[in-house]
Amino acid sequence: MATLLTGNVRAVTDPLAPLLDLPGVADAVAAAKNAVFQVHRHRVNLRGWATTAAEASVRAARASAAIEGGSTAIPDDGSVTDPVLAGSLRVAEALGTLLPTWERAPSQALARLHLLAAADFAGELGRPRLDPGVADRLDLLAGLLTGGTKAPGPLLVSIVHGELLALAPFESANGVVARAAARLTSIATGLDPKGLGVPEVSCLRRQDEYDAALVAFTTGEPEGVGRWILFCCSALEAGAREASSIADAASA
Repeated sequence: MATLLTGNVRAVTDPLAPLLDLPGVADAVAAAKNAVFQVHRHRVNLRGWATTAAEASVRAARASAAIEGGSTAIPDDGSVTDPVLAGSLRVAEALGTLLPTWERAPSQALARLHLLAAADFAGELGRPRLDPGVADRLDLLAGLLTGGTKAPGPLLVSIVHGELLALAPFESANGVVARAAARLTSIATGLDPKGLGVPEVSCLRRQDEYDAALVAFTTGEPEGVGRWILFCCSALEAGAREASSIADAASA
């Protein structure tokens, strides 16, 4: 499978900078940043963001599980039995405590994400596959996340999301892990520091387009990578609209 991350991340000034020159990408990145910024300026989120962030987290977890074929039903007593949804909810609950680890040691955070996401599945937990190149690609991605790029938030979020989906480093729950990692990146870069956006809902609603954009990304060709980034930026915009609806409902 072709990959975007080839070569030494530290061998160039910024390996992601050229992606901003792909058709439409700079504008899409700017639009995504502005949409998420405006959500943080919503009057409800100026003080009551903790409540809206909690709702966003649950919606994101349910949507992420549904993309993987899991249930979205959460019984009144909280006894979730679907293993995909249960894992997605565990991941969502842990993101806040995982953020410091994600910022300094992303590989450790990924291992923890998988432990949480796949706890109800058979197989080895928290250890990437031993296929050739998997460890190298994860190391390159970690290099980007720990200072290897100054790319704007939406761009780095897109690359993290796409690389982890394309790589599928674990035996199970890779989609849940990839979307959680994208969410952590969104928070860590300051794009969405309070975790208000819900781009996962847009990915679910446009799943065919989501899947097709990922296939394009895995080619490593500029057109395919650009298509993926544009999709992810549009999902961030849609996630901001979802966040606005959450805030509006809280103020009603």
